[in-house]
Amino acid sequence: MTPHNSAKLNDIAKTVLMPGDPNRAKYVADNFLDNSKLVSSVRGIPCYTGTYKNVPVSVMASGMGGPSIGIYSWELFDIYDVDNIIRIGTCGGYSPDLEVGDLVMALTASTDSAWAVQYDLKGTLSPVCSTKLLLKTINAANILGYRHTEGMVLSSDYFSPYYYQGSNSWKSWAKLGAIAQDMESYALYCNAMRAKKNALSILTMTDSCITGKSFKDEERMSGNAKMIKCALEVVASGI
Repeated sequence: MTPHNSAKLNDIAKTVLMPGDPNRAKYVADNFLDNSKLVSSVRGIPCYTGTYKNVPVSVMASGMGGPSIGIYSWELFDIYDVDNIIRIGTCGGYSPDLEVGDLVMALTASTDSAWAVQYDLKGTLSPVCSTKLLLKTINAANILGYRHTEGMVLSSDYFSPYYYQGSNSWKSWAKLGAIAQDMESYALYCNAMRAKKNALSILTMTDSCITGKSFKDEERMSGNAKMIKCALEVVASGI
């Protein structure tokens, strides 16, 4: 157990789905998992373990931002010996090709965060996803018939600039190929690479910086069902 996780070592599965929102973690446990059990709820961050198609899987919230997912994911990798973390989060869209509800698989994450300073590198770290998880997720999305795009995301310490009137800072990242923005993928990918484990961010594009279109309030939970289903099919396929 850690100051942030009261689960016993064998309470958490080798693969963990990690939404930012604690309510989404409960939504996954209640609606997609069999025999789900709450194994930790320290600081209001729930972790549930159950099965999907008879395969053990856990779902644990990360909270918002790189430092938060950084703490929880590192403890999962290092203390609980988790092998795979699949982030199931949301993002703002930078690409005109993305429609609200599309899935985004983050190949790599750029950032405006200082997260990688801790590694004392003499350059810029560009962390990448697990190729194994990526290929399995693309295959699952294709079988399920879900629209998806793969590319670079920007993991920012600031919430999507779409919400700030007059801010066009996102356009500079879009010109360099960023297709979406979240807040957590960079820290997760850094931790996975440092721990020599597997990580992938599957994101639902909920708010477009291009068109201004977004999920309605009542869609912000159920609208993530495709992303959740896709991630769970990856788990069921065997990792």
